[in-house]
Amino acid sequence: MKIKDVMTEDVLTVTTAASLKDTAQLLADLGISGMPVVNDEHELVGVISEADILYKERGPERRHGGSFAWLFFPELLDTNRLGARTAGEAMSTPAVTIGPNRPVNEAAGLMLDEAVNRLPVVDDDGKLIGIVTRADLVRAFTRTDAEIEEEIRKELVSRTFWLEPTEVEIRVERGEVTVEGRLDTKADAELLPELIREVPGVVSVDANLTWKVETHSH
Repeated sequence: MKIKDVMTEDVLTVTTAASLKDTAQLLADLGISGMPVVNDEHELVGVISEADILYKERGPERRHGGSFAWLFFPELLDTNRLGARTAGEAMSTPAVTIGPNRPVNEAAGLMLDEAVNRLPVVDDDGKLIGIVTRADLVRAFTRTDAEIEEEIRKELVSRTFWLEPTEVEIRVERGEVTVEGRLDTKADAELLPELIREVPGVVSVDANLTWKVETHSH
């Protein structure tokens, strides 16, 4: 499953010139925690989130040690963001992004590693074409057993390992996958279960695989 399969194409954005007050109102009215910021060419330049607005609202006086901490640790004070009046001045940049053809599990890893709730989806030219959220990934995890099995058969068994459907038996029950069969090499037999674990919706993998040719390292 790719990002393009789960992303939302109709993305709510603000421009860099949008007032910070209006941006905050938009977030509050729509009940969302952030949105992409684009320039006049609809190229992604950053993301504005509740955290960016809270940074300005909090001010320097309570950051890391009280009112005068910034005198001794000036790096704690981002004067540009504290004085921000527009989304472009307050946004976080560069934005953490992902491409439409990347696997869903890669988005999950990025969101966790970068502690973000959403990832703008951009094409090769940097144009914003969608957005994927944690909620989208959770929905992907709730797919039916039949959908999970179909992806394993089409994307992994057929397209990745070039196996005939009769060579591998796959059963999926409540996201728990059982795979049995005979692959070409031991390396393939070890790799297939790992790839299955990355399929959205898979809870566990029980593999009973043999191989035709022993792989040797030199």
